[in-house]
Amino acid sequence: MSSPTPTADPDQIIDTSKMSADKRAALEIAEGARDRTGNEGLAAQLFMGRFAHDLLSEFPSQSDEDRAIGDDLCERVGAFLKANLDPEEVDASRTIPEAVVRGLAEMGIFAMKVPKVYGGLGFSQVNYNRVMMRIASWCGSTAVLVSAHQSIGVPNPLKLFGTDEQKQKWFPQFRKGAISAFALTEPDVGSDPSKMTTQARLSEDGKHFILSGEKLWCTNGPIADIMVVMARTPPKVVNGIEKPQITALVVEKGMPGIEVAHRCDFMGIRAIQNGLIRFNDVRVPVENVLWGEGKGLKLALTTLNTGRLTLPAATTGMAKQCLSFCRRWGAERTQWGLPIGAHEFGRHKLAWIASHTLAMEAVTWLTSHWADQGRDLRLEAAMAKLFTSETAWKIVDMTMQMRGGRGYEKAVSLKARGEEPYPVERMMRDCRINMIIEGTSEIMRLYLAREAMDPHLRLAADVIRPGVPTGVKMRAGAKLAAHYSAWYASQWFNAGLWHHHNEMGGLAGHYQYIESGAHRMARSMFHHMGMYRDKLERRQLILGRLMDIGTDLFAMAATCSYARHLGTDAAERLADHFCREAIRRIESTYRELAANHDPVTNQVGKSVLAGDMRWLEEGVEWIGKQS
Repeated sequence: MSSPTPTADPDQIIDTSKMSADKRAALEIAEGARDRTGNEGLAAQLFMGRFAHDLLSEFPSQSDEDRAIGDDLCERVGAFLKANLDPEEVDASRTIPEAVVRGLAEMGIFAMKVPKVYGGLGFSQVNYNRVMMRIASWCGSTAVLVSAHQSIGVPNPLKLFGTDEQKQKWFPQFRKGAISAFALTEPDVGSDPSKMTTQARLSEDGKHFILSGEKLWCTNGPIADIMVVMARTPPKVVNGIEKPQITALVVEKGMPGIEVAHRCDFMGIRAIQNGLIRFNDVRVPVENVLWGEGKGLKLALTTLNTGRLTLPAATTGMAKQCLSFCRRWGAERTQWGLPIGAHEFGRHKLAWIASHTLAMEAVTWLTSHWADQGRDLRLEAAMAKLFTSETAWKIVDMTMQMRGGRGYEKAVSLKARGEEPYPVERMMRDCRINMIIEGTSEIMRLYLAREAMDPHLRLAADVIRPGVPTGVKMRAGAKLAAHYSAWYASQWFNAGLWHHHNEMGGLAGHYQYIESGAHRMARSMFHHMGMYRDKLERRQLILGRLMDIGTDLFAMAATCSYARHLGTDAAERLADHFCREAIRRIESTYRELAANHDPVTNQVGKSVLAGDMRWLEEGVEWIGKQS
């Protein structure tokens, strides 16, 4: 019997015919996992040249009842950690005391996002992030333990995709303190799931999947009671094309064949339980499949959309601590007759840290509230993660510089000689991972770029999709030309030219900049798509710059709306300062788009990779094998 004749995938927009087999496989898996529904969120509209300021006319806020619930747990967990957990000892010993973990479990910390009907606290995203901010401000390792369990571990995907039977089986365990993990990354697989080697084959009786493979950097993995594991299951033929299947399996600690091969040791967040986990023919019941076969990667991406929202809350907690350290130290430490915070260098740091901390908080609460409202947050969550992780790193770096030698000195050493034990050194080590986990900054920019270009690709689908009949392609081309002639003109001449945004008071000018900036960004993206066409996806530096512009516009909008919501002169002044800094970055980025030396950069990088510059490495003792 002959095999099915492959045909063009009707859902595939991007032409993969000229790609290598490896790249085509990677792209097809990634595209298959994308949410293909339209997106009318604030960020998506910015990229299409519209500032939907109506979405921000009233900054969302908690009800009094929900706020009281959050207030209570924040106070209790903060007091508990301060009385029972020494974060410096946690850092040194790489251990969170069992008594602390038990105490957190008794408060329901591991069941904050578990619905009340299953014994959980049923917290809103806002209250969950308020608690996470409080924990992260005290101990990064403890924050990661809770976040990895609840933001991307079993509770979140189980809540989104689990069956009633699955929820009844596993949710109650989290109220008792069960800890979960999420296993996706492998030793040779990071952001490219097409290379995944962990497999799950169906047993002969059809009752189990036999799971085999390795997972690396599985946070909470060495101590997890339950974990979600991504694995390849047998491929399926769809529209005549064999499609690889990545499936999410819930694996329980007691199943034979699970081996903790190694616990990883990191620069920061040193007490996290993160390791290399091996699955040696683990028999997983078929009823442990989450959502369905082949839906694992889409489940992972969807889970990360809300899972990423924890990181902004955690980094904002750290930024608030840095602001407090710098304010106190800036007023206390005197040099050349003035407190160091009164010198212009000091005032610059204080202004930057304070204004950007406000922006981080604005982005955190806006996205948290929108998550509670059930909005599509694909772009906003990625922007929030990108913006807050990179801003937090700059803030902790400024804090280190302002503290000088005392910033570089460990808190235990400061305390031993009678000084305030501000843990800037530990916070810097803990902070650096945030630009890597849950999608590196580079991956976030590429993800944003793909989503930002999607409306254009959809409009041009019948023109660029392979296998479309010539007649259909010509009619689609004419329709596309008519659409863009009107759309492009509207990016130059539009009603926004007469919007004064007087409702924003002293921040009205920044709203005007955002509105005109959305049109300018949309034009710029359109120009570059026309210039590079199918080669644009390889122009990562250009795409990255455009995404940075969009992210700053989004942060400006959130910050202005939040400042007006707070209703104080101080908040408005901070928002104004942040927006002025963001505009400077945006204008600088546009200059880089217009005049850069990317071709030279690429050629030099290519030469280094080829070994042409190896002579520059001479004169040192090599570490590792020579190549």
